[in-house]
Amino acid sequence: MTDHGHSQQEIIERINAPPGRGVLRDVIYGGIDGSVTTFAIVAGVAGAGLSPFVIVALGLANVLADGFSMAAGNYSGTKAELDNIRRIRAIEERHISLYPGGERREVREILAQKGLSGRVLDQATDEITSDQDNWINLMIESEYGLGSVDPNPIKAAMATFLAFLVAGLIPLLPFLLSVEHAFATSAWMTGGMFFAIGAIKSRWSLAPWWRSGGETLLIGGLAAGIAYWVGSLFHP
Repeated sequence: MTDHGHSQQEIIERINAPPGRGVLRDVIYGGIDGSVTTFAIVAGVAGAGLSPFVIVALGLANVLADGFSMAAGNYSGTKAELDNIRRIRAIEERHISLYPGGERREVREILAQKGLSGRVLDQATDEITSDQDNWINLMIESEYGLGSVDPNPIKAAMATFLAFLVAGLIPLLPFLLSVEHAFATSAWMTGGMFFAIGAIKSRWSLAPWWRSGGETLLIGGLAAGIAYWVGSLFHP
């Protein structure tokens, strides 16, 4: 749990610069997928009994191609989310222009549901509807359930790609370095990466670090086990 100050200046600075969604989801998503998909390839190829060179070639191809694909997909998805917010903002601007009375009643109802009533409700409605930006932001948050801080597609894509790249290289390191018993070493290192990602993720949740780490390890381990089993079916 993160503590923050409550002096007047700290409150003003924090409220005026909300962090928004951030890139936590993108980093966790990219890191887990990078580890899972790359080790799945390693496990599948190793299960088929192919050479370390093939493992490295396919693993590197996956890290670069799948990592870029995920980043591009996240960029497109986040941009679509941003475009939707802009579309809704334009709709609300048009509604305020054409139906100011109805939109004002919506603001009043939103504030009433937040616990305001009587003269205070009237004053709050007047204050918010006197500024169109504040008016629209309230409608976006309360009527559509969307955040007032716009997402950043470039930042989301970069976070996903870098997390995928770093985590995805871990299963390949023993093969790149020609370590003895490379597959076993790769499995241990990848398991450690799964657990570390989950443990770090617990910083932003109420779950204890060991439970979050174990959950992520279990998910990644199942995916890798399935890939190894499928690969073993093709072992000569």
